Amino acid sequence: MVLVLKMLKNIYVTPLNLLKSVSSLHQQVRTTFILKRKYDPPLHKTNEKPHRMRAKYFIYDLVEDTLVKKRPNMEVVLKTFVEGVGDKGDVVSMKPHFVYNKLLLPGLAAYNTPENVAKYAKTAAEKSAVKHSSAYAQRTVNMLESIVLAVVMNKDEPWLLEPWHIKASLRKTGFHCSEECITLPKERIEGPDLKKENKDFYCTVTINKLEQARVKCRLHHWSTDPSERLPYVLEHWKLQSEPLLSVGSPEKSE
Repeated sequence: MVLVLKMLKNIYVTPLNLLKSVSSLHQQVRTTFILKRKYDPPLHKTNEKPHRMRAKYFIYDLVEDTLVKKRPNMEVVLKTFVEGVGDKGDVVSMKPHFVYNKLLLPGLAAYNTPENVAKYAKTAAEKSAVKHSSAYAQRTVNMLESIVLAVVMNKDEPWLLEPWHIKASLRKTGFHCSEECITLPKERIEGPDLKKENKDFYCTVTINKLEQARVKCRLHHWSTDPSERLPYVLEHWKLQSEPLLSVGSPEKSE
């Protein structure tokens, strides 16, 4: 009988230990509510018994809920260049959620202190070797290189592709640049020529005289006469296309 009781005791010890281990996983949630009494309770005289608190004196108005209160921006010092944020040594002020998850945890930034500002400041050699003209230049390069630029040319009149054609096509897609920033291929592109319809070529767009984006362009012919227009191609950028020029042809600067 004693042996059976010992066995039963050992069997029931395990679930109790499991329950204890589960309770240790609970995390405390720290919240603060600032309240104000709706009705002020009456004061009592010195050395007299306080008045009994009525129910209405326990009614409170919520003044502030710190859980939903907008937290102020955090200032950090960047350890290296971060696209869309800044360069090494810059002190930036951003939302706490972004700072914690995108800058502090990956080790791209440190808290804004005089010691960190001096530690991560750019040296003279780093200042002279400019790699990025701005925090958003590389993002612009990535966006330009991700699109297929439709270059619409006249189907009825002779033309020669010039930088202003690319400038107008970029403006239609929301990019504004000057003609001096556009570099066309070395080979001349002339038309109209329906053999060149829906074929690709590349041009280069220079940003801030430093970064360069290689933009994929696709040639289309358009006529002012509705009866002479080519059939409309829906979402042409998703279709496969052939190169207009020989592969690896150099480019010329305009």
